[in-house]
Amino acid sequence: MRSQADYGYDSKIEGDVIHTRVDAALNWFRKNSVWPMPMGLACCAIELMATGASRYDISRFGMEVMRFSPRQSDVMIVAGTVTYKMAMAVKRIYDQMAEPKWVIAMGACASTGGMYRSYSVLQGVDNILPVDIYVAGCPPRPEALLDALMKLQAKIQREPLFATLKRPGPALANA
Repeated sequence: MRSQADYGYDSKIEGDVIHTRVDAALNWFRKNSVWPMPMGLACCAIELMATGASRYDISRFGMEVMRFSPRQSDVMIVAGTVTYKMAMAVKRIYDQMAEPKWVIAMGACASTGGMYRSYSVLQGVDNILPVDIYVAGCPPRPEALLDALMKLQAKIQREPLFATLKRPGPALANA
């Protein structure tokens, strides 16, 4: 004879209710569906592609949907050397992304200019964009990028969602 435990039914758990805050639930949804915008500019882009492949499987973290359209992306991964010639294009693409948006500087070149102390190389993408996570290495391993993405998820989970929303002005409130 089979017991209730065999069927996975437990009367002590069945009636429980989960209590949470709305912004905590929404942040949980947001952190598990981050869509990256790969901004591969040099050698680090190879490691970025490896992160999306089956061996490292970025889809485990809800980030398998690589979007090449800034309007559909949540996080820009700047991978490689940012030259001054490309800097305005990177900034323009970042400006086209919808809020909320985040930036990961992947590799030494994106973070600090790397070994290129040249008139043509931007010494860190943080000179033109607000960077949330820095990934060290030349090029960094896919595991390092996955660690950065998990740190970004933790940051998204902690963000106050409704406290930062803009309230409508007096003209809109009375309409």
